Amino acid sequence: MIAFVRGTVAGLTLSSAVLEVGGVGLELNCTPGTLAQLRTGAEATLPTSMIVREESLTLFGFIDEDEKSVFEMLLTASGVGPKLAQAMLAVHSPDELRRAVTTEDVKALTTVPGIGQKGAQRIILELKDRIGAPVGSASARTAPAAAAEPWRDQVHAGLVGLGWSAKEAEKAVEAVAPEAGSAPSPDVAALLRAALRTLSKA
Repeated sequence: MIAFVRGTVAGLTLSSAVLEVGGVGLELNCTPGTLAQLRTGAEATLPTSMIVREESLTLFGFIDEDEKSVFEMLLTASGVGPKLAQAMLAVHSPDELRRAVTTEDVKALTTVPGIGQKGAQRIILELKDRIGAPVGSASARTAPAAAAEPWRDQVHAGLVGLGWSAKEAEKAVEAVAPEAGSAPSPDVAALLRAALRTLSKA
C-alpha cells in the first residue's frame, strides 16, 4: 500500500491533483478543500489511501492523517464507497463528521449529496461507537487562498466537481460571498461547506 506521496504538484483538476514523483505523475483524487491548499509547481506531501478494484487502482489524497483516518473509517460503513466518503469530507471537516455521528445529527449528514435520512441513520448506527470524539484537529483547511477573488473559482470548481451544475454553483458562490467579506485570504474550505449547505436547502 502507498501510505503517502511526496512530490511536485504537476497539475490540478476539479477533483484531483497530479504529483510528480521520480519522473512519474501520480493522480490523487482529493476533496476541494485539499485541492485549495495545493499550488502547481510547489512541493506537497499528501497521506494517501489506495482503493483496489478489479479494473482499477485509485489513489485518494488527503491534507493530513486525520482526514485520511476518517475517510477510511467511513468506508467501513455499509453503503459508503470512496466517492461518498470523499463527498462527506468535502462538506464537513473530520471533527464535524465525528460530532455529527456521535451526537446522532442526522440533519448534518443529510447535507451531503447522496445521503438520505435512512443512510445517515445507518452510518450513525454503525460508526457511533468507533469514530471517536472530536479531537480539535486544526488541519490545513484553514489555509488561505492566494488572493481575495480566486476563492470564487475554487469554490465553483469544487461544487461542479461534486456534481452540481455550473448555474447552481454560481448561485451558491454568490450566496456565500458576504461570508468572504473583504478579507485578503478567505477560508476556501469553509466557504465551500457553506455553499454546499446553501445548495442542500434549495
